Amino acid sequence: MDIKIFSVGGTIDKLYFDQLSEYQVGSPSVRNILDGLPTAFDYKIESILQKDSLDLDDQDRQKILECLKKEPCSRILITHGTDTMIDTARCLQEIPDKCVVLTGAMEPASFQSSDAVFNIGVAVGAVSTLGNGVYIAMNGKIFDPLNCKKNRKLGQFEAL
Repeated sequence: MDIKIFSVGGTIDKLYFDQLSEYQVGSPSVRNILDGLPTAFDYKIESILQKDSLDLDDQDRQKILECLKKEPCSRILITHGTDTMIDTARCLQEIPDKCVVLTGAMEPASFQSSDAVFNIGVAVGAVSTLGNGVYIAMNGKIFDPLNCKKNRKLGQFEAL
């Protein structure tokens, strides 16, 4: 089984440089995570954008949608910032013939306490087993993007 992984930025890929929390969105952290594991699937990683999700706009979402429409692989994982992940997932609903799973992290993958590795693992399991549709994999659960929200106070996603 092949999985195509698209990175669009977000906290999962952030690199911090000083105590003032100055950051930039770096290269896809999913590469370092998966390359260091004995995976039983083939994957290719492509960076579409390197933006904080709060900076994504409708043009960016259209670019993501067009990339997915052109992609021949039917199993797609997207690493994305958590603040607007639901907005992007809803935009991708018109893709009928692929399984698309979005995931991210509440802390950068480079942080010891990050949930990035866990969320990517859940997302890989989801994209490997679910039928066609668009899903969000966060906090050990799979969510329907039309029926979930990010609870900033608890730092997790939850069903409505």
